Amino acid sequence: MLRRATGVYVAVLLVGSLLPVQVLPLERHAAAEEPVSPVPEPRPEDPLKVSLGERLFGDPRLSLGNSRSCATCHDLGGNGATANVRDKALDGSDLPLNTSTVFNAALSFRLNWEGGFRTLEDQARALIENPRIMGGGIDDAVGKLKRDPEMVGRFRAAFGRDPDAAGLLGALAAFQRSLVTPGGRFDRWLGGDATALSDDEIEGYRQFKSLGCASCHQGVNVGGNLFQRHGIFHPLAAPEPAVLRVPSLRNVATTPPYFHDGSASTLDVAVRKMARAQLNSELTDRQAEVIVAFLRTLTGEFRGQPVGEPR
Repeated sequence: MLRRATGVYVAVLLVGSLLPVQVLPLERHAAAEEPVSPVPEPRPEDPLKVSLGERLFGDPRLSLGNSRSCATCHDLGGNGATANVRDKALDGSDLPLNTSTVFNAALSFRLNWEGGFRTLEDQARALIENPRIMGGGIDDAVGKLKRDPEMVGRFRAAFGRDPDAAGLLGALAAFQRSLVTPGGRFDRWLGGDATALSDDEIEGYRQFKSLGCASCHQGVNVGGNLFQRHGIFHPLAAPEPAVLRVPSLRNVATTPPYFHDGSASTLDVAVRKMARAQLNSELTDRQAEVIVAFLRTLTGEFRGQPVGEPR
């Protein structure tokens, strides 16, 4: 049972047990001093470009044989990804890595697990042209769109010209920049809402910091801003790739399975494995419980609904 918070508690590690010690009331905590910062509202974008990008995101004409769209593996009505360990390639085989959520991807300094792309436009081009993922080509996609009077009209309204590669990629990027998820309970707590978190959730956040999790998972995206070798102390998951972009923990409670190979089925399993592999720490049941409770507070909202809830 999670207890509602009336004050900030520090979890003190003493002979293997946790001793909650009350310090400051929540109203006095300084968000500016925390390693995590709130998700901002989406930056202003041309609404015509965003609307066009959303239409293109779900348009199978960007793929070979009109067989799939970006939304096939990135379900915006759910967690921004899928629940699969690995999604399928066009030939039916498994893709090499677990699909990352598209929510808040624009807040990361590099894109995809290996951080191979610096911009949303570059990533979109690469995925459209990847023979296993979309299997198409930018020129082929543009040719299809030029034969659709409605899409020609949308491109002219948004960009002042007929469909072209720059407009296609620019619209997709504009839409993806709108896919941020503010409004989570943890962000409300950072903003001074003393009732947003329970005592257990705050204890979990303190454990998250004191154990060293925040050394990699920090900033607005609670990750996504550096590279790290996995399995520093003990093996974590599939050995390759050895160095990964640290994933964001935003909405992490909604995005199982976890890790680049999808090998952790639950958040509890993921937290315990990460602590052992990256921090050389064997978590107690209590530590795992409260850290998972904290991580669940990182679920934000998209279009007025918590991420992961049916729309």
